[in-house]
Amino acid sequence: MVANYTEEVAMSEPEFISAPALILRSLASDPTRRAITTADGTVITAGDFAAATYRLAQELVARGAGRGTTVTLLTGNTAEALSARYAAGLAGARVVNLYDGMSAPTLAGITTSVDTAILLVDAERYADAPELLPLVDVPTVLTLGAGPETAGVPAIGEDALAASARHPAEPPAVRVGPGDDLGIRHTGGTTGIPKGIRSLHGPYRRIFDVPYGGASGWSDENPNGGAPGGGADRTPPRFLAATSLAHLAGLFCDLAFQSGGSVVLQRRFDAGEVLAAVERERITDLWMLPPLLYQLLDHPAIGRTDLSSLRRISYGGCAASPARIREAIKVFGPILVSGYGQSEAQNIAMLGPQEHDRTGPGGQLPVGRPLPGVEVVIRADDGTALPAGEQGEIHVRSAGVMAGYWKRPDLTAEVLRDGWLNTGDLGYVDADGYLYLSDRLKDKIIVVGGHVYPSEVEELLLTHPAVAQCAVYGVRDAEEAEHVHVAVVPAPGQRPGLDDLRAFVTSHKGRMYAPEALHLVSEIPLTAVGKPDKKLLRETALH
Repeated sequence: MVANYTEEVAMSEPEFISAPALILRSLASDPTRRAITTADGTVITAGDFAAATYRLAQELVARGAGRGTTVTLLTGNTAEALSARYAAGLAGARVVNLYDGMSAPTLAGITTSVDTAILLVDAERYADAPELLPLVDVPTVLTLGAGPETAGVPAIGEDALAASARHPAEPPAVRVGPGDDLGIRHTGGTTGIPKGIRSLHGPYRRIFDVPYGGASGWSDENPNGGAPGGGADRTPPRFLAATSLAHLAGLFCDLAFQSGGSVVLQRRFDAGEVLAAVERERITDLWMLPPLLYQLLDHPAIGRTDLSSLRRISYGGCAASPARIREAIKVFGPILVSGYGQSEAQNIAMLGPQEHDRTGPGGQLPVGRPLPGVEVVIRADDGTALPAGEQGEIHVRSAGVMAGYWKRPDLTAEVLRDGWLNTGDLGYVDADGYLYLSDRLKDKIIVVGGHVYPSEVEELLLTHPAVAQCAVYGVRDAEEAEHVHVAVVPAPGQRPGLDDLRAFVTSHKGRMYAPEALHLVSEIPLTAVGKPDKKLLRETALH
């Protein structure tokens, strides 16, 4: 499917313009507009940002970046991180982000597996570099700004931004095609190194062919018919990036820049700081996972914060509590947009603001209707397509489906057949075309920051001297947020504690994987076929 799509684009679009090039053109065309407000309050104009990015792209090309090479980013929520991502794309290189929350050995495995040619490190991640660098053999390591040695930390590499000053502020003479790799995103896996998911320039570029906000059938205008002060609000979006740029916040930055808007950066999510920024910066757009949205609702400042500038709150990534979403609508107004997708197919379905009053059995919210160009089929175990209302496996076909798993044709073949992606999710489509999720076939836990595959944590815990047997599973709370639980049969004479196991997992894999609850049991319950009965363990944990 992807191959056919890229061939069509190559024939019909001889002068292909990549998303990074499109974004930089938009910024350069309006040089005096405020583009970025950093976490420290520094304002960067669109012209200055575009010029710095073009120069950095030239520098990366001079150091060997190009089509078929990989530029890996050890970066945080900084303007330099955004510039590096766009510069690598302009150079034709694929981009890989090293996520915060993963251990140094895991990050080293990713860095090596993607054939990193250039590693870029910004000030937010300088502290992570000393642990990572001895574990990898990367030809070129550069910093994005002055290095950390002035603060007594060992030197990392040459300052790429300073070196780039020798180049003209213009895009490099690199022709990027729709079938070239844009990047590799990583999700959990059972091998110890997370699976790399290849994305291509062509499918990502298509996202920008729809006006910002239009993918849900909802325009950029205030959904209540006008701005709080009267009259339609057609001002460009002002997006607050309070979650990692390495994940979906980066996409929303891209959309904001390309549509003439601006971005305000925060280092990490803090509910109080988000509310303060919304009022201070007149934020129009937010993105967050449902558990983070609940933190906003529960913060004591919510009732005294001026929220009138908000036009859109996008949420998704894990199951949402219908009760809390209804509460959010009362607080923020009808501006919530739900998105359903996966790393393997980011844009599948969307639920617009005026569709949130629709519910299924038990009050369940749909995840929306498939977006234009997306086909969704519910299949039985034998592959037969099921009619409306019947539950089965969700299969998706679109131009946005991944090109495959990096260097894993075996895994690719398991989930991708004839252009159809088996999402591993269970659900059904109602008579009006709304998609509902029921459960997951894939044994993974969706937590804030990424995915946790239980088998990875189980294999690690079994090396702990106090653990004889274990089973790791996700438990949803009353608000549908998932938490990592572990049932442990202690080794003879041992009684492991939660703090000890959390520290053990964090040191080996990162804090994202650490269990939040420990259940000591005499034996792991099994199903009729001899597998750990995680359904029973979940039920036990909830009582």
